[in-house]
Amino acid sequence: MRRTTRARIALSAALVLATLGLGATPATGTPSAATPAASTPTPYALDTAVERQLGAESAGTYLEDGRLIATVTTRAAAERARAAGAVPRIVTRGSAELSAAMAALERRAKIPGTSWGLDPRANLIAVEADSSVGARDMARLRRVAASLDGAVRISRVPGTFTREVAGGEAVYGGGFRCSAAFNVQKGTTRYFLTAGHCTNSASSWSATSGGAQIGVREGTSFPTNDYGLVRYTSTANTPGGVSLHNGSQQDISSAADAVVGQAIRKSGSTTKVTSGTVTAVNVTVNYSDGPVYGMVRTTACSAGGDSGGAHFAGSVALGIHSGSSGCTGTSGSAIHQPVREALSAYGVSVY
Repeated sequence: MRRTTRARIALSAALVLATLGLGATPATGTPSAATPAASTPTPYALDTAVERQLGAESAGTYLEDGRLIATVTTRAAAERARAAGAVPRIVTRGSAELSAAMAALERRAKIPGTSWGLDPRANLIAVEADSSVGARDMARLRRVAASLDGAVRISRVPGTFTREVAGGEAVYGGGFRCSAAFNVQKGTTRYFLTAGHCTNSASSWSATSGGAQIGVREGTSFPTNDYGLVRYTSTANTPGGVSLHNGSQQDISSAADAVVGQAIRKSGSTTKVTSGTVTAVNVTVNYSDGPVYGMVRTTACSAGGDSGGAHFAGSVALGIHSGSSGCTGTSGSAIHQPVREALSAYGVSVY
């Protein structure tokens, strides 16, 4: 089941002053003994190659013990996955059945406070319902799930799914505090990416509350997507990479789509730098003011003000922080917008 890219949100900017650097159960079946090709440069490149090779013949990919697992329903597709460098795993549900389950949820259970996305490790659609979803809506959600032949798993999560804007430090616009994700450029013009629900609120952005302007909005997209672009009004102090909210700097040299099972880090102006694991892709989040599609769900902690912050792995940009249902201890539910969609939409690149 190929991921779709449509909507997301990002990292925080303590950015700048003048320098923005800024659970699942196993699927049915057994992996083959084959291992991915040793020459594969990165899991992202291998994942892209496998998806290109298999298309709808795969019900999703994920990382396990450093190997890329490709879920398939036929022996012929398993051979193609192996030839592409992945470890094939035979599962019960194919791409068409899982896509149909998501479409049914979209038609019949579009309830604020819910989200759903593909968990390829469990070979099903993982639905989360937050504390705002009442008994009547939960009963409706369960009825829809029960009609889908076991393709849907429902979990309750604490808190409520919210877009995480706040007041405080970082990047400011329209009376709100957000975070900046990644510095990007087009030619010699420099910008930063942040969440679309942030850029919807203001055209002028500052590094301090009530401070001097550092950038102006060039683009915004929310709901459906969750990304926005702010052009720096001065390029004198706009180094590349990400200025993390623990005082360190992370170089960013490329961008990719996240893979289920991989470790990520998130940086935001409220919770600073937190870590987590990717648990689902192609996620729909039904915020109270509109849905976003094609998101990525992780276990990183986040809170209000982290919106627009960066999700990344080493020097690879992955996403723009959108929101979550909160954080318990060190386990959260941070949602990000895949960054590659935003880069493509605005014709910019990380630097």
